[in-house]
Amino acid sequence: HVVESGGGLVPPGGSLTLSCTVSGFALDTYVIGWFRQAPGKEREAVSCINTRHADTYYSDSVKGRFTVSSDNAKAMVYLEMNSLKPEDTAVYYCAARLLDLQTMITSVQTVCFASQFSSWGQGTLVTVSS
Repeated sequence: HVVESGGGLVPPGGSLTLSCTVSGFALDTYVIGWFRQAPGKEREAVSCINTRHADTYYSDSVKGRFTVSSDNAKAMVYLEMNSLKPEDTAVYYCAARLLDLQTMITSVQTVCFASQFSSWGQGTLVTVSS
């Protein structure tokens, strides 16, 4: 079970941090993904993290601006978003999938697709506008 929080309205160039609260499983046994869906567009991957091995992935559109992190003791995953742009406006989702051996051997990038995740939060809206 995952629940996102932290969305809101932020001006271009601003920052916002989203939180994903995990319950019902140990955080380091799952891959946590951040996805977003803008109106009229398909859901796309933003970032994924394997907290057991500190393996992260970022889409090209957010690389260098967004940072994913975790606090395994608190069962929390964060997405720090900086230098926000109007095109970052979307509903952001946190999702979870089991960390399997193949992912541990290769990288979290290989599974950072919406179709690979089975447990989803309800989403939180991020609006970047002046």
